[in-house]
Amino acid sequence: MGTRQQQLTPSFSSLLGQEKAKFLLGRALESGKLAHAYLFRGPDGVGKQLFARSLAAAVNCRQRQGMDACGHCPSCRKYSSENHPDFLVISPEKGVIKIDRIREMIQALSYPPYESSVRVVLLEDIHTMRPEAANSLLKTLEEPPDNNLLILTAAAARDVLITISSRCQVVPFFSLGQEETAQILVRELPELDYETARLLARLSEGCPGQALLLYRKEMVAIWREVVALISDPGHDGSRDVGMLLQAAETMAALKEDLLPLLGLLRIWLRDLLFADSLGQEGHESTALGEVARGSKRRCWNFHQLFDKLHAVDRAEKELGRNCSRTLVCEVLLFQLQQ
Repeated sequence: MGTRQQQLTPSFSSLLGQEKAKFLLGRALESGKLAHAYLFRGPDGVGKQLFARSLAAAVNCRQRQGMDACGHCPSCRKYSSENHPDFLVISPEKGVIKIDRIREMIQALSYPPYESSVRVVLLEDIHTMRPEAANSLLKTLEEPPDNNLLILTAAAARDVLITISSRCQVVPFFSLGQEETAQILVRELPELDYETARLLARLSEGCPGQALLLYRKEMVAIWREVVALISDPGHDGSRDVGMLLQAAETMAALKEDLLPLLGLLRIWLRDLLFADSLGQEGHESTALGEVARGSKRRCWNFHQLFDKLHAVDRAEKELGRNCSRTLVCEVLLFQLQQ
């Protein structure tokens, strides 16, 4: 079956933020009145899957304390060893959840849990399901077999069929505060200094998972180089074509991680739009301030900045149509440096 299992995640009480999700799920756990299906919906990288795994561990923990799994009982040890027979995870394969994976899951649910009181199935990123897969899931969501709990996750910005969301109890997730995000990053990456953690928190807009991706792919360094290049008042686009082409190649080499980099450029341009109204103190707290502090930069007017934001939007759409990454990056950089 197309499933995977992951290491036991922290207890609910150790997870930062998402107080509404903690309240809703904690109350259901302690009262023993869990819904048959939950839909965790919110931005990417804010903890939906961590919460799902924490809930799965807590549901079958034999020595649960409030809403927290103990981490030591036989069930918890099997979660830790990635060997729990009653916890199934279905994830997109090559960006899609296909119907055969849903059919295999439905077949598995027709049998009772192997050793636990409840089998937990986590379906990640259900917005990637093809229509036929989503329709195949509907009856199971409406009347799941006894002793099965389904947890679905989806990005807030992506469409989910109303027929799916209406059959689940929706638990909303939100972006975290920058300080909370920075604390999570420092905890996950002991080598990271706090100032860099704050910058990553700002650039990820309160999404720790996205911030970790930015760090591990060294996208902040690439972002800094690109911004320095296109905002340098001494740079002449017609004269220094080679520099722009080289930067475009560096961007294109990110492949599937190019979209997050475009997101960073969007944040920077948006900060430029607001810089004048924020004043110097606000300017220093923005992504613009982080990269441009103490240096000269080009001065673009309101309309020019809007044109550049539209250029980033067009680049994203072209990537979605499988256009050449290198060509898309070249065109974008020439438009941004004007």
